[in-house]
Amino acid sequence: MRTVTMEKQPLRTGVLMPARELALAWGLIMVIAALAWLFTVGQARGMGIGPGTMGMALPLFLVLWLAMMAAMMLPSVAPVAVTWARGIGRQSDGAERAARTTEFLGGYLLVWTAFGLLAYGGLALTGRLVERDPDAGRWIGAAAFALAGLYQLGPLKYVCLRHCRSPMAQLMRYAGYRPPLRDLRVGLHHGGYCLGCCWALMVVLVPLGVMNVAAMAAIAVVIFLEKLWRRGPQLARVAGVAFLVLAVLAPFQSWLLPGLTPGDMM
Repeated sequence: MRTVTMEKQPLRTGVLMPARELALAWGLIMVIAALAWLFTVGQARGMGIGPGTMGMALPLFLVLWLAMMAAMMLPSVAPVAVTWARGIGRQSDGAERAARTTEFLGGYLLVWTAFGLLAYGGLALTGRLVERDPDAGRWIGAAAFALAGLYQLGPLKYVCLRHCRSPMAQLMRYAGYRPPLRDLRVGLHHGGYCLGCCWALMVVLVPLGVMNVAAMAAIAVVIFLEKLWRRGPQLARVAGVAFLVLAVLAPFQSWLLPGLTPGDMM
């Protein structure tokens, strides 16, 4: 009896979608991501880079956070989103299709919104610590880089990364979900795996600056390549080692910590 094995590769949506539909779907996602980048960059220009929440109230921070997540995450999550949205389109039309798609996206964004609440609390805490003792920023930065590096090299990272790189089995599982709130559950489930794959990369924005556009762009590229490039797992390990090196250097190189350096010391 011949056993057939499935190699875990990034999802190939072209097999499931005609080329024209695939191009339109990817184009729409890229337009949304580009608009999110424009909004984020425009806000960042007027805010600069500094420690903590930089005076932002929670509602404003969450708006900016969701725009950042849309800019950074949408290109890498597009294969799953496009495939599931097409499945919705086959089973429903009109207002029902729009409602189900919104439900799916709402579940995904709800996961990142919850993480945004944690991020706001963490930034507020680090901001107070740095305000009280500017030298504390060196050790906070070292801890953030070390945490990100260790997670990048740990097993849970690769469980989540495997899901994000080869989600077809999960999409088949999602097809068995039953109403009500089926699409919300799908968005929450995939968003949870996406968060598990990428949260440590977001942590490095604490030392680098939460509104540091260059850092955001670099992390977005790493996320995209980790999920869609055939050597993505190896890249994740390289990033982990790089973060550990930065953790060693951070207490002695303050230029690595623009997000933890008070404005009058920069």
